[in-house]
Amino acid sequence: MKYTVLIEETLVRLVTVEAESRLTALKEVHRQYRNEEIILSADDYCTTHFEVE
Repeated sequence: MKYTVLIEETLVRLVTVEAESRLTALKEVHRQYRNEEIILSADDYCTTHFEVE
């Protein structure tokens, strides 16, 4: 039999920004991520999950 196995890695980083509100902070970090000012790497590794589909 053949099985398809899903491998999912999670990368996590806490980013601190100055902002007037939670929403503004979220938008700023999202902008930085989109513009590749924040790039997650192997140093941000958190966990790996395996699942047979």
